[in-house]
Amino acid sequence: MGLTIGVDIGGTKIAAGVVDEEGTILDTHKVPTPPTAEGIVDAICAAVSGAGKGNDVEAVGIGAAGYVDDKRATVLFAPNIDWRHEPLKDKVEQRVGMPVVVENDANAAAWGEYRFGAGQGHEDVIVITLGTGLGGGVIIGNKLRRGRFGVAAEFGHIRVVPDGLLCGCGSQGCWEQYASGRALVRYGQQRANATPEAAEILLGLGDGTVEGIQGKHISEAARQGDPVAVDSYRELARWAGAGLADLASLFDPSAFIVGGGLSDEGELVLDPIRKSFRRWLIGGQWRPHAQVLAAQLGNKAGLVGAADLARQG
Repeated sequence: MGLTIGVDIGGTKIAAGVVDEEGTILDTHKVPTPPTAEGIVDAICAAVSGAGKGNDVEAVGIGAAGYVDDKRATVLFAPNIDWRHEPLKDKVEQRVGMPVVVENDANAAAWGEYRFGAGQGHEDVIVITLGTGLGGGVIIGNKLRRGRFGVAAEFGHIRVVPDGLLCGCGSQGCWEQYASGRALVRYGQQRANATPEAAEILLGLGDGTVEGIQGKHISEAARQGDPVAVDSYRELARWAGAGLADLASLFDPSAFIVGGGLSDEGELVLDPIRKSFRRWLIGGQWRPHAQVLAAQLGNKAGLVGAADLARQG
């Protein structure tokens, strides 16, 4: 199969891109994300149509946040869209006239990194995405492992603290409440409130109030050496690295790839994650250590991965 289209459903825009066998995006078309579930289906079809003009496209892959069934056809549940057992594959296929594959967006991003990014050369890779929340994907033996029902690798909702912080999923103590963009902001605000004299740079980058602290302020302040911002990143990394150590006990990969918006900060976040991973890895002094690598494809990983999964069929 030659050219395929990958679709990334974002909170403000839906992007479709024509992708070749080397993972290169040849054409893109973006449309605003509508507020309704049916409107999003219309927008997906419009984006696919726009990207496909003038290209000999053979299939479409859609990355959707939420639970996707084992047939890669139905969105069982989406947290941010009113989709419950949504037959997305059938609806889009009828409109675009091509085979369609639906995949969890974090799985699609993981596959993109494995095939065309930081995972090249590895057979066993775990990808985690540190963004607003925490997602992930598992590639073992060169295959994307989705589980019997298609909903594996929901790492963000592994409970790491019994009766811990309330999560948007309804549970408590989920990993993403301690290792995510939201968690980083909470750490920064809590620490700035406790010791404002150590957060002068951080507070100065915002509106001067603790409530005004945003993730971008913490990143910039940490680069400038603000003690509170640096300590906030260390706390995030402590939880992220400890979680990777647990995943190493489960899957024993050769590499962990860290993607999502927080990975854009490079060694500011990766170096303390590696240190925490080594600290909490069981039997670490006796066993080989997986590499902890930065993702390479950025926000294109999901689109590229979805397109390649459509090519795989």
